[in-house]
Amino acid sequence: MVERYLIQHGSPTLAGLKTASMFCVPLEEDWETETALWNRRLAQKGLSLTVLRRQNGRALLYLYRPSQLARDLEEPGVKAFLADRGYESMQPDRALSRLRARLGETQRFPHEVGLFLGYPLGDVTGFIQNQGRNCKCSGCWKVYCNELEAQKRFARFRKCREVYTRLWSQGRTVWQLTVAA
Repeated sequence: MVERYLIQHGSPTLAGLKTASMFCVPLEEDWETETALWNRRLAQKGLSLTVLRRQNGRALLYLYRPSQLARDLEEPGVKAFLADRGYESMQPDRALSRLRARLGETQRFPHEVGLFLGYPLGDVTGFIQNQGRNCKCSGCWKVYCNELEAQKRFARFRKCREVYTRLWSQGRTVWQLTVAA
């Protein structure tokens, strides 16, 4: 079950095109065992799969490249932005602990979640300032800054999902499709 979600929602992360992906899986039998097994397997290629929240019969999983997340959290302006939201550390494990806490505080997603998915800070702050309106374009996220670059990234992510879905349906495994960090 988890394997299908990794392909459908995590292909750009598996391919190394994106820092992270986030998706929900139903809390079916063995989902925790399967998630832990995939986390161990993917760790060999420099990825992590972790649970961010359990709610309403579903688990919110986060597939990410820790080395890339560490770089993203060090981007100019990110530390100050996250510090304003109670993040005391930019170390991925500690920052993710704070994100889990923030997810537990509300039914909605805290807006900083975009930074954990590799979205540009300008688009995250633009979303907040505009309350989700007036974006230049949207795809994986709403774009407020560099529209052309975002559209190129969206196209790469879409193509990656198409290719990974096709290859997986032809018998390739997630392991074979995962690019090592």
